[in-house]
Amino acid sequence: MSKRGYAASKKLLTGLIGAPIAHSASPAMHERAAEALGLRGHYQLIEVAGADAAGLRMMLEGVRRLGFAGVNVTYPYKEAVVPLLDELAPGAAAMGAVNTVVVRDGRLIGHNTDTTGFARAVAPLLAPSGNAVAVIGTGGVGKAIAFALASLKVSGLRIFDSETARAEKLASLLARHGGATVAKSVEDALDGATGLVNGTPVGMLPNRGMPVPAALLHEKMWVADAVYSPLITPLLAAAQAKGARIMTGRELAIYQAADAFELFTGLAPSTEVMGEAFDEVMAARSTAYHAA
Repeated sequence: MSKRGYAASKKLLTGLIGAPIAHSASPAMHERAAEALGLRGHYQLIEVAGADAAGLRMMLEGVRRLGFAGVNVTYPYKEAVVPLLDELAPGAAAMGAVNTVVVRDGRLIGHNTDTTGFARAVAPLLAPSGNAVAVIGTGGVGKAIAFALASLKVSGLRIFDSETARAEKLASLLARHGGATVAKSVEDALDGATGLVNGTPVGMLPNRGMPVPAALLHEKMWVADAVYSPLITPLLAAAQAKGARIMTGRELAIYQAADAFELFTGLAPSTEVMGEAFDEVMAARSTAYHAA
């Protein structure tokens, strides 16, 4: 819908498909951004675990028919939705992963704002003289992160996944975008790396694990985590203890949401407003967690 159309209707229906998503800060961010622009927004959590292709198709058909401007897609469906859409934006097509589905004239169009959002977030950490960056995990968000780093001309991109075939598939997709090396182990990926990104769910509550051993972290590197629940994951806490610079999942969460909102509406939201909403959600969650 055009900017004029949204201004006239004052209504915006969007949502999120995935599982588990009860922890998501997306409803607060999108609804607050809509309110700041004079829209009446509702962001619906669509949590269905274990959906097969037929189940996903039914959900997407509902999105198409029920007046949604679009939906975000998260774990574990970022790759599974790809063949169910009518069209893919070039970036989403290149990586085979979608986190944003926009409804346009009855058609479902897939985009990936994890890539654009992470590129915006990580740029200040990259050294102009070159970087060797390790990405752990090559699923939906790991793919997007790797493509974001490739778009920023990272010179030594290493990727590792416990499923080697999945990492090799991503490396083949990146061949036209600067390339990446498939690491044989976490230790191999981090050997000489100046940056590390966790693109796995490891460390997301209630999980308290780490995707890499703390012994591999050091003060001359930066460490980023896509997980934002908790904000300081065990990985980031260990990195801080070693004196490394860190980037929480906050920046990725906010920037990917802002880019998705603009795709849904044609309107540029305030990242400050979205950030305030995100911080309020995280503060409330921290209070509840420590009171439990």
